[in-house]
Amino acid sequence: MVTQEVASGSRVTPLELFFDLVFVFTITQLTSLLARDATWTAVFQAAVIFGNVYWMYGGYAWLTNAVPPRELGVRLLLLVGMGGFLLVAISIPTAFGAGGAVFGIGYVVVTLIHTGVFLRVSQQSVLKAMIGLGPFNIITAVILLVGGLTTGPSRVLLFTLGFVLHWITPLITRTGGFRILAGHFVERHGLILLIAIGESVVAVGLGLGAIALPPGRILAALLGLALAAALWWLYFSGEERRAELALEAAPQPRKAWLALNAFGYTFLPLLGGIVVVAAGMKLAVVRYSEPATMAIAWFLAAGVAGYVLGLVIFRWLIQGGRLSIRLLVAILVLPSAFVGLAVSPIAQLIVLVAILIVGTLIDSALG
Repeated sequence: MVTQEVASGSRVTPLELFFDLVFVFTITQLTSLLARDATWTAVFQAAVIFGNVYWMYGGYAWLTNAVPPRELGVRLLLLVGMGGFLLVAISIPTAFGAGGAVFGIGYVVVTLIHTGVFLRVSQQSVLKAMIGLGPFNIITAVILLVGGLTTGPSRVLLFTLGFVLHWITPLITRTGGFRILAGHFVERHGLILLIAIGESVVAVGLGLGAIALPPGRILAALLGLALAAALWWLYFSGEERRAELALEAAPQPRKAWLALNAFGYTFLPLLGGIVVVAAGMKLAVVRYSEPATMAIAWFLAAGVAGYVLGLVIFRWLIQGGRLSIRLLVAILVLPSAFVGLAVSPIAQLIVLVAILIVGTLIDSALG
């Protein structure tokens, strides 16, 4: 049995960071999916896939928080879990087509490894909580596997059912038994957010490919970097530390609730917003000098708004400061879509970056 040691679990290990890099490949795939097929159907499919995948990624963050990957056996199992995530990631572009079976198989592998390693924990409260949660995860994985083996509306229905079942599971199972190491937990999620924001910069490069680089396109790429930096600034200017303090100060029965809501439900719009922004940027650097398409304009505006709104909810949950300025920022970035539609993606990016920087400075000044 693996014991939970605070010293060993207080910092994110290199293996966990390596694991996160594989997960972020799913972000890249989702971005490519949206950029290639900017339709409402693709948005829905990306949301369903992302909701299912992020549930299990979050599960692994909880796993290594309870079972630090020190033993060789645990490390090897996590590497197998990474293989499952890789199968899931490479199948994303065709998950609703020819790749459905691969998606389902990869998901089952990820889920079984997660449950198996979690059952090695020595704390009885955590073990009881996992015994309640594990069967629901496995049932959902089987639903996704069956969905991957079906076709048409049946697959859509089953994949959607998996998404819904995952995220209502905490309402019908016991999560209070999980013990949270605040420093490790917050750092792990901060790293995945940082890597995802970095992926939005990669999306700019992928959007450029081997096409010509006139000054306007270079400016669009630099503005994309400025937008990514502004998103980074919004979270890493203090939210991480405030969240850690809030988790440490929370009574033990409330820690798991706070961790689930702040880093589970709330991270859906945070990471989802980054995916949408990255897709918008990938398209924007190609059509930088002409009026934006509906997809470019609204991917950029709605993605940033979703990210900022997620931070508003995050701050409310951790009681980390005033909400009004950031809520105003989330509202103000939406009309930027009309700037993009009327002028160009470059003009829209300038407006977005300006709103985020001014909003962050005012928020910081007011404390």
